[in-house]
Amino acid sequence: MPDRRNLCLSAAGLGALIATLGGPVLAQTAAVQDGSGGPDHVSLTIYNQDIALVEDTRSLTLPAGRSRREFPGVSASIKPETVGLTGQGLSVVEQNFDYDLLTPDKLMQSAVGQEIGIVRTNPGSGAEQTQRARVLAANQGVVLAVDGHVVVLRDDGVPTRVVFDRVPENLRPRPTLSVTLEADRAGRRDVGLTYLTTGLQWKADYVARFDEAAGKLDLTGWITLTNRSGVTFSNADTRVVAGDVALINDTGNGRSYRPPQQRTTTVRGNGTEQGQAQGLADVYIYPLPEPVTVANNQTKQVGLIDVSGVPAAKRYLYEADSFTTETEPQAADVAVIFSNSRASGVGTQLPAGVARVYVNDASGEPRFIGEDQVAHTPAGSDIVITTGQAFDVTVQPRVVSSISAPKPAYYRWRTRFEMEYMVRNARPEATTVEVRQHGLGRNTELDDQSIPGELQDSNTIVWRVPVPANGETVLKAVVTTGG
Repeated sequence: MPDRRNLCLSAAGLGALIATLGGPVLAQTAAVQDGSGGPDHVSLTIYNQDIALVEDTRSLTLPAGRSRREFPGVSASIKPETVGLTGQGLSVVEQNFDYDLLTPDKLMQSAVGQEIGIVRTNPGSGAEQTQRARVLAANQGVVLAVDGHVVVLRDDGVPTRVVFDRVPENLRPRPTLSVTLEADRAGRRDVGLTYLTTGLQWKADYVARFDEAAGKLDLTGWITLTNRSGVTFSNADTRVVAGDVALINDTGNGRSYRPPQQRTTTVRGNGTEQGQAQGLADVYIYPLPEPVTVANNQTKQVGLIDVSGVPAAKRYLYEADSFTTETEPQAADVAVIFSNSRASGVGTQLPAGVARVYVNDASGEPRFIGEDQVAHTPAGSDIVITTGQAFDVTVQPRVVSSISAPKPAYYRWRTRFEMEYMVRNARPEATTVEVRQHGLGRNTELDDQSIPGELQDSNTIVWRVPVPANGETVLKAVVTTGG
């Protein structure tokens, strides 16, 4: 009777057991085909929405007529329906994506009903003994038939190895695309492979070092790449795309889905300048300065922008979403504003990302004062980064009166608002507070105002209210809207 104690191994320990196999453990391996070692060149175009375009080129030697070739090293998150293959004199007959990967558990599961070798080592003498066993099951554990006995593998620390006769054809060491090709002639040629994949993402992050006294900031931007696609992309020419493209999420009910738009920081101006990024179909493409290797399950940062001495200023902002009365003073937002125009030294579009602002304290040490989300911003725009709220600068709006009446001959109602905004400043220096009134209707008119304002767009009136040190200013305005 065999020593069943020496055959014990747990299913959890199976991976470690197979990983320590010595000698010719697998009697048969898959043949390596010409060009199957991976791409000769790869390019990545990564979008904001967990989607990326992969383009790789491989050199293959093909016979005339029909043949089957494997393309290992493709993303494990590939969208197989998007695969495209091009090559001179080639046509695609069939393609398959094999993503059942070779793992110790899968290897044991594929051996169910077959024989394997069990090699055990005598702890005292070091002598090895090999027995043949039939795998009965590999579910929550491994069950074997050995010499007419049923054995359950457990982990009791006895040196044991498992020997398999071959690698099952359905298991791959890497995700593999196999394609049946029809070639018009024999010979070597370059083949281009393109596909979309999930698992590749990017984001932008900015650091602004703001000097309020000098009215300048230094701006540094980084592109952060994250790869969870299941494969490493080596020396890839990489581009990131700023701007959302329409995607369809097949939920099984035939409906399309687009992610909701998120509120981002204020961007002023229409962005009338041409920046350094490449424009294509209403999105901007940012090529990274040099090829990068992005390993699977890796996050990598690459520099995007690094400029200094950008003109900037601190602003206090108050935004009212509607005409209303507040019973308590409302803290104004504190923001840093700068332009990404050529004149400022930035001169490029900025992709959406998080901007973090630092200022130096009295000792010259940088201190973090807040962060905000930057929207995709065309060149030539003013960018407002809100860093927090000012407890010592407040605004308290009050509706003095509101009168609604029908507009003659149009059967539409117009409302006349008489507003007061009490703007207080408890700081030891004078400041200016920007009051922005939203909630307008069509045909808005500024009938009267104590401080000149402007109708910035169909939904926003802007007043810039000067307030003395340790003082207050009352902004009065009469606005008629609607109809």
